Amino acid sequence: MGGRQEGGCASRRSRPGFQARGRMEAAAAAGGSAAAAGPRSAVEKLSAAVGQRTKALGSALQESHRQRRLLLVIVCVALLLDNMLYMVIVPIIPDFIATFDEAGHRQGGAPQQQQPGPAAGGLNGSGTGGGGPGPPPSNASRPLLRPRYPPDNEDLKIGVLFASKALLQLLVNPLSGPFIDRVGYGLPLFIGLSVMFLSTVIFAFAENYGTLFAARSLQGLGSAFADTSGIALLADKFPEEAERTRALGIALAFISFGSLVAPPFGGILYHFAGKRVPFLVLASISLLDGLALLLVVRPFGDQTRDNRPVGTPIHRLMADPYIAVVAGALTTCNIPLAFLEPTIATWMAQTMGASEWEMGLTWLPAFFPHVLGVYLTIRLADRYPHLQWFYGALGLVIIGASSCTVPACRTFWQLVLPLCGICFGIALVDTALLPTLAFLVDVRYVSVYGSVYAIADISYSVAYALGPIAAGEIVHSFGFVKLNLGMGLANVLYAPVLLALRNICRMKPSHSERNVLLDEEPKGLYDTIRMEERAAAKGRKGAEGNSLDSRHRDFRGASEEESSGEDYT
Repeated sequence: MGGRQEGGCASRRSRPGFQARGRMEAAAAAGGSAAAAGPRSAVEKLSAAVGQRTKALGSALQESHRQRRLLLVIVCVALLLDNMLYMVIVPIIPDFIATFDEAGHRQGGAPQQQQPGPAAGGLNGSGTGGGGPGPPPSNASRPLLRPRYPPDNEDLKIGVLFASKALLQLLVNPLSGPFIDRVGYGLPLFIGLSVMFLSTVIFAFAENYGTLFAARSLQGLGSAFADTSGIALLADKFPEEAERTRALGIALAFISFGSLVAPPFGGILYHFAGKRVPFLVLASISLLDGLALLLVVRPFGDQTRDNRPVGTPIHRLMADPYIAVVAGALTTCNIPLAFLEPTIATWMAQTMGASEWEMGLTWLPAFFPHVLGVYLTIRLADRYPHLQWFYGALGLVIIGASSCTVPACRTFWQLVLPLCGICFGIALVDTALLPTLAFLVDVRYVSVYGSVYAIADISYSVAYALGPIAAGEIVHSFGFVKLNLGMGLANVLYAPVLLALRNICRMKPSHSERNVLLDEEPKGLYDTIRMEERAAAKGRKGAEGNSLDSRHRDFRGASEEESSGEDYT
């Protein structure tokens, strides 16, 4: 019994110790959970903050005004890349082909046998050889801006290589236009940027003529999607005539900048950094532009394409007389530029003994009058929109007169003046007539622009497909003087044809005139909303009465159409 008492006393004495130890263990467990919850709560807070910032950025990007500006930047960068890649090979490709053929000769093969062999070292970025007889050519021995042109048998290779891009673009555009009309503008633009990125990377690592030809043709495929969908996207996002003309004018300025700056850009980087660097720089910019497009447009998650109206078939647009006149003007005005680019350097060397830097910088001063022409056309079109046809006709006359004076030049600075005149006239024609195509689709057909700008791209491609192949043969057969006189005469004679467009301004006050021209009612709520938006915008500018009458007439027509069950939403 005494033992039980002693045991009870011991248990009572030990109970406070157990309680103290339990409190210590609980406190340790609580401290451990708090320590674990500390980093976890910090991560959760950081994740919540990033999510809020992402939502805020997404909502900001979806705002109409900001989204339109971002899309303008994305499209301008895409057009800049396409034209830089088109012209950046001018000072590089002739040296490529000469190096390929020299490698074939050193290996005892025919000139047509293009193998990397010992030339591979001369064509990579490091400039180190890959074995074989003879040292590889160094970048320091190459001309800075424009390498020598190879013999006549290699001129044909260069001409075919330059024309392959425009030829494939010419073949793909009749298919890309309806595809853009069907799926919208964002997805084809992303496809075009992806293909251009791939072709640029292939250019960077090409080691024979066949690979260069494949890369050049692949670029034409990407351009058929990127150029057409980019211009159509701007026409769709900027529905008002003044805003549309301004946006397309900015895009044309980027096209000019890319075409005229690319040869010096490629020549300088090729001289100092090797063959791959110019193409890798352009590929990086293309990749960033594609990522920006995914962030702004989200082409794979676009749900509005299901509610889009059905676009007008491209063959029907080609048969439209007004659109045919505009397409012919776009082809005619670009023929001098397309035919002079592959021939003027040889003519300069023969007639005026031009140096390498003069031949490399021939077209660079023409960038400034091109931008000036875009700016003047935008300002004039804003104040006198009914004279768009006159600006185009004036540009054709300036192009014709400048082209006729090119053969009379005997110094580099004399030649700069007519070349500036040609680019100034092209700026007038393009800036005036590209928005006219969208306007004709608005008032005569459904406001979907993929096919009509595919027709515009076809017009450009015709000139740039014929130029590299036919220009040299024409110069050999008839001479450089007759080539320029023929191109100038063609532009001057086509200028009066644009008089056919002088009455299209009468379609502007009433957008319901498309009913009379096509003998059909507005196609559902889509056309009605677009007409109401434009009528309201014109009403804010001071034309309240006419806009309200047009809106009521269009709304009544749309209501009758909707009552018959045809609604595209």
